[in-house]
Amino acid sequence: MNQTTNTILMIRPANFRMNEQTAVNNYYQHNIDDALPATINVKAQNEFDAFVEKLRSFGIHIIVVSDAKETDTPDAVFPNNWISFHKDGTVAIYPMFAENRRLERREDILEQIEKEGFLIENIVDYTSAEEEGVFLEGTGSICLDRGNNKAYCALSPRADEELFIEFCEDFEYTPVVFTANQTVNGKREAIYHTNVMMCVGETLAIVCLASIDDKAERKNLLKHLKEDGKKVIDITEAQVNSFAGNMLEVRGKDNEHFLVMSQAAFNCLTQSQKAQINNHCKIISSPLDTIEFCGGGSARCMMAEVFLPKK
Repeated sequence: MNQTTNTILMIRPANFRMNEQTAVNNYYQHNIDDALPATINVKAQNEFDAFVEKLRSFGIHIIVVSDAKETDTPDAVFPNNWISFHKDGTVAIYPMFAENRRLERREDILEQIEKEGFLIENIVDYTSAEEEGVFLEGTGSICLDRGNNKAYCALSPRADEELFIEFCEDFEYTPVVFTANQTVNGKREAIYHTNVMMCVGETLAIVCLASIDDKAERKNLLKHLKEDGKKVIDITEAQVNSFAGNMLEVRGKDNEHFLVMSQAAFNCLTQSQKAQINNHCKIISSPLDTIEFCGGGSARCMMAEVFLPKK
């Protein structure tokens, strides 16, 4: 089973800004004090368009759907949190922490995917968990190793352990659970999404081991990655702050493998880390400064991988 796909769903922002509802536990978000919302949105759109163009230039198939102007959906550019697509034709829909993020879930996006020739056989909907105040934000909360049927999850207010286990039972993944922290004002706070501190590729994994304070959990995570033959590249907390954990391996023309990241993530990597990545796949980077600064998410969050079968 492939860990990578060459088809990605991306949502072009229409109302992008810092989302005050998610900022309560996403410590990577900031406000641009003197900038008008419309200016911030245009900057985000320009970054998005350049990113899509760059990915397409390497032969990656991007399905672009525009966010709806009439809804208050500042984070719509991060679709991987509410939906995931699976090889058996199943789509999973996830419960979201922020109320305004729930508006991102749109049936017409599924219709668009089907129009592109993909088969949706079944929808597994976890959104009723929102009524209990329980959340699991898609492949933000869960890093999937599809090839080895393992799912990695750093528990947080947006990643509930019981619901994660239920997901693993439904989709037949072995769960690997841990807690990942960052230092905020001198205190250790849970990192809001697993995919900020970890990326699992086909033959490599990028992880901030220092964020896992519990030694037994860190050891267990490494054991799983190594037994599956992954080359582990350790990144620092400072590099996590530049979104070096928020990467995604994809396939382009002639099945060539690429690790996609932002320019900030690329710039913060050491020469040794870049060389290690290049042993496994080529790097694609694109500037996403506004999206990262205001949205608190980066390249990986913007890409929902399509693994569905073709009609």
